[in-house]
Amino acid sequence: MGYIEDLRKIVGNQPLILVGVAVAVMNENGEFLLQKRKDGVWGVPGGFMELGESAEEAGRREVLEETGIEIGQLDLVGVFSGEQYYVKLQNGDEFYPVTIAYVTKEIRGGNLKADGVETTEARFFKVNELPSGLNPLIKSFIKQ
Repeated sequence: MGYIEDLRKIVGNQPLILVGVAVAVMNENGEFLLQKRKDGVWGVPGGFMELGESAEEAGRREVLEETGIEIGQLDLVGVFSGEQYYVKLQNGDEFYPVTIAYVTKEIRGGNLKADGVETTEARFFKVNELPSGLNPLIKSFIKQ
């Protein structure tokens, strides 16, 4: 079990501040790696940090787990937080994410594949051919 699950056992559904990462992976053709999540929404790979993990380690781990791609150097794009990012899940859990966003052009290896757990599809898209169903926050992040 992970940090957030353990914490939820103690605090229940009440709002938390959770720190996560989002990684825009670009290939040599300038295309962005997007993943289609189980809810049908497209976005960039990412997720929450675990205890003792750096933001960069979390970013690399999440990209590998969700898409099968190994990445290297991460360049900071920005940190996104505030009331406009508040989330209430269907199970009642509430949180305010602090998302550390990175971009990388360094793909070290691996085989592009959806993990089947969080990701149902993973592939690269040209910036002018982004899929419908793309998270609007991710769209603005990519177009920066």
